[in-house]
Amino acid sequence: MAFTATDVKNLREMTGCGMMDCKKALTETDGNVDKAIEYLREKGLASQAKKAGRVAAEGMAYAAVIDGVGVVVEVNCETDFVANGDLFQGFVKSLAAVIAKEAPADLDALNNCAWVDGKGTVAAAKDEVFLALRENMGIRRFVRIDSDVCVPYVHMKGKIGVLVNLKVEGGVDATDIGKDVAMQIAALNPRFWDKSQVTDDVIEEEKKIMLAQMDNDPKMAAKPLPVKEKIVMGKLNKFYTENCLLQQEFVRKDIFDGTVEQYIEKAAKDLGGKVAFVNAVRFERGEGIEKKQEDVAAEIATLAGLKK
Repeated sequence: MAFTATDVKNLREMTGCGMMDCKKALTETDGNVDKAIEYLREKGLASQAKKAGRVAAEGMAYAAVIDGVGVVVEVNCETDFVANGDLFQGFVKSLAAVIAKEAPADLDALNNCAWVDGKGTVAAAKDEVFLALRENMGIRRFVRIDSDVCVPYVHMKGKIGVLVNLKVEGGVDATDIGKDVAMQIAALNPRFWDKSQVTDDVIEEEKKIMLAQMDNDPKMAAKPLPVKEKIVMGKLNKFYTENCLLQQEFVRKDIFDGTVEQYIEKAAKDLGGKVAFVNAVRFERGEGIEKKQEDVAAEIATLAGLKK
């Protein structure tokens, strides 16, 4: 039985499944809609579509260096129980290997990449994991760096993944330096890497806030504007040390007392080479995803037909 694009569209609306999945279902069932729905249910895709509306804010942020290529990726799921399981974590680590090897341009390209075992695509492998876990999951984002030297760091089994990119000279092993810097990034989440990245509009906004604070301070309000502006310029240095990685105080006082920039220079010199910070990526699991706030008491009251 032949089917049309309208049939595919209608099946998609009925099941909530993807367009390509609906097309395949109709192809496999000779255009029979009822059998196509059954086909999708048997594959677990219909229930997956229903679960896609659930908030997936747990999961794993993972960083690794694979064959010299740095990768950081975030994959989300609904619960930490699933996130901590071997199947989910194995999928995330294999996904990082695919990214390192295939260098996909974006998430769409990644989903169409061949899976690590050479059987099917990334999208198909993700569906297989869903069928086993029965929980909404999604590949959220990734970054791939294939230049200079990358050092990965994963904090608390995937709560935070950091990838630090360094320019290394002299053939030295900068792994420890990279890890120390990555731990600093994970802990303090600096807004900028270096003060040179702070834009004029950010500086002007900070000046405006600092001047307003002084105007509201009885001890400072009466001071002339030029004096206040001079004080503000001094306070900007504090802004840099709080918000810019390389100007921050290095947190591991047990091994170095100074700024991150000074630590990198000193540690590299001790190794007999030179190391320069180039870039970094920090993914925190679920950041920016609004989690649904459950009110259990209200839910029970509603089910029981009671007023809270």
